Amino acid sequence: MIMPFHKVRIFVASDPVDFRKGHDGLAALVQSHLRKKPFDGSVYVFRAKRADRLKLIYWDGSGLVMAYKRLEDNSFKWPGITNGVMRLEPAQFEALFAGLDWRRVQPLEVAAPSAAE
Repeated sequence: MIMPFHKVRIFVASDPVDFRKGHDGLAALVQSHLRKKPFDGSVYVFRAKRADRLKLIYWDGSGLVMAYKRLEDNSFKWPGITNGVMRLEPAQFEALFAGLDWRRVQPLEVAAPSAAE
């Protein structure tokens, strides 16, 4: 499981993509359709037409990483199919990746302490 830390930006493409695409094809989609930079360290999540599959890519500093997940007896809870991209918080991404309803996850906003106690 990829566990992004709290500073990582996670973007979900709302349109289904052709799942025959590999690293380069998905990176090209990030650049051309999402208008983002595929090598900026952000995680980009893509859905198939079948709601039980996802692919994600991210640049880890030395190469482009791609992960694929298929749920066996369930489907992912996806945003409505529209042209565009939406941002998820890391806790919401973890819920999505686990097959849970990410819309029910509300990350806590906690200010960093000013000094150690």
